[in-house]
Amino acid sequence: MGDIAKDINSKFPNERVKALINIKYTANWLNTVGNEFLKPSKISNQQYNILRILKGANEAVTVNSVKERMIEKSPNATRLMDKLCDKGLIERTRCENDRRVVYVKISEKGLKLLDKINIDELGVQMNSITEEEAKTLNEILDKIR
Repeated sequence: MGDIAKDINSKFPNERVKALINIKYTANWLNTVGNEFLKPSKISNQQYNILRILKGANEAVTVNSVKERMIEKSPNATRLMDKLCDKGLIERTRCENDRRVVYVKISEKGLKLLDKINIDELGVQMNSITEEEAKTLNEILDKIR
């Protein structure tokens, strides 16, 4: 079992500060694990998030709608979508009434890629906690936000 104080060789003034640093450290660690997991698919965590959003939408949605729903808010979300479009994983269309509005939807190729990615394998790190512990963790994290 890890100990943040030992992992980063640091002391903390109190448990709340330790918890804050621990959350950030763990989030970064999970991000790294996620990037390594997705590397064979040649997409990033953020691109995966965009594909999941579009799959769940079941229809074309605005780029702004995707940006609002992203887990990790990114000022370069449009560039991420450009890359997904270049790979043929999403399709983009302009609104006929307002040319400033752009709609995006997941392509068949994007759906096939998501089907190949077994998200349960990525979640294996969470197997060290019980469902009840996960529920408590979720409640605490929601309370912090």
